[in-house]
Amino acid sequence: MPKLIEIKPLQNFRLWLRYDDGTTGEVDFSDLAGRGVFKAWENEEFFKEVRIGSHGELIWGEDLDLCQDSVYLRLTGKSPEDVFPTLKTGVNA
Repeated sequence: MPKLIEIKPLQNFRLWLRYDDGTTGEVDFSDLAGRGVFKAWENEEFFKEVRIGSHGELIWGEDLDLCQDSVYLRLTGKSPEDVFPTLKTGVNA
């Protein structure tokens, strides 16, 4: 799985991302904003404080994070089987 190496917060719950495989682009997270734990994003300054965690996850504060794998899939439109070919065959790595 490519590793997240750069992130920039944008307006309207969007993030610009760069992965170490050269993949870049913007992801819109407005569908999550205001729901459950993502209610914290209603504070725009809090959303802008996003950072990359030690495992590549996106982190806000101490208790809110998103897995870099799921964000990569969202950015690229790929399925888990596209990124992890062994899922297609059921073969364990």
